[in-house]
Amino acid sequence: MARPYWSGQIQISLVSFGVKLFVATEAKSDIHFHQIDRKTGERVRHQKVLASAIENDPDEAADSDEVVGRSQIVKGYEYSKGQYVTIEPEELEHLRVPSKHTMEVTQFVDREQLPPEFFEKPYFVVPENDAQTEAFTTVRQALEDTGKAAISKIAFGGREHVVAIVPAGSEAHGGMMAYTMRYAAELRDPAEYFQDIKKIKVSSDSLSLAKELIKRKAKPFDPSKFVDGYEVAVKELVEAKLKHAPVPREEAPAPAKGKVINLMDALRKSVSGDSHPAKKTAAKKHGLALVKGAAKKQTPHAAKSKATPKRKSA
Repeated sequence: MARPYWSGQIQISLVSFGVKLFVATEAKSDIHFHQIDRKTGERVRHQKVLASAIENDPDEAADSDEVVGRSQIVKGYEYSKGQYVTIEPEELEHLRVPSKHTMEVTQFVDREQLPPEFFEKPYFVVPENDAQTEAFTTVRQALEDTGKAAISKIAFGGREHVVAIVPAGSEAHGGMMAYTMRYAAELRDPAEYFQDIKKIKVSSDSLSLAKELIKRKAKPFDPSKFVDGYEVAVKELVEAKLKHAPVPREEAPAPAKGKVINLMDALRKSVSGDSHPAKKTAAKKHGLALVKGAAKKQTPHAAKSKATPKRKSA
């Protein structure tokens, strides 16, 4: 098992218990680019140099005595143009931030009331040890039964985060999830982007066809069915260049004919033509399946159970 990203206490009024947080995601891409000198084909490395050296002679900066070793570099906060106050690592470590060690729950909210755009990163939450399991499991079950999320704050990674704590997707797991959340000021005002959308009255026929199309394409979400198409295309490009084969290129889109598509006709054709099976992806060929034998994840605001929709015949 990986090392915990954070260890501390969850506190709810007078109740507290120890927990450990583990990062729930990991990078899986097989594509990693490096910077290469076009002339020699050698990999390019970067050096830390004084800003004044670059300003004076950018081409000679790396060869000068202005290269700075890692041990000589500290953090600096610019309080005025070109003026900095330096901050040592131990000074940051001893900042007086209670949430560095304790997640104090300040309120509970309905999980359905948490807008998905506020969520950032998921973490697995487990009891710190066996002695903490009773309190941990009791709180988890209470959250499950009430459909609530516990809202708290936690400090790590150079900032304090708002965090939502919810039961993990399956009761069999017995764990909880913690989702760091964005602050309100970090989200742009949606009105700035949506205010110019023209208000129209939707016809009942178009709406009925659109709903029927949605029903026909409805199915349980399985994240393992999705692959990174960009990564597949890059691998094909690399393989072609290694074999000195023609480089695959995007096909030119068909020229627009200036024809206005009738929404009703498009919906009718979509509904009537939806009986064809979906094309299979080339995931196995490139070894790019996103999940192998992993449990399906549930979003924080997902319903407790999902029924498989019945397909209607065309």
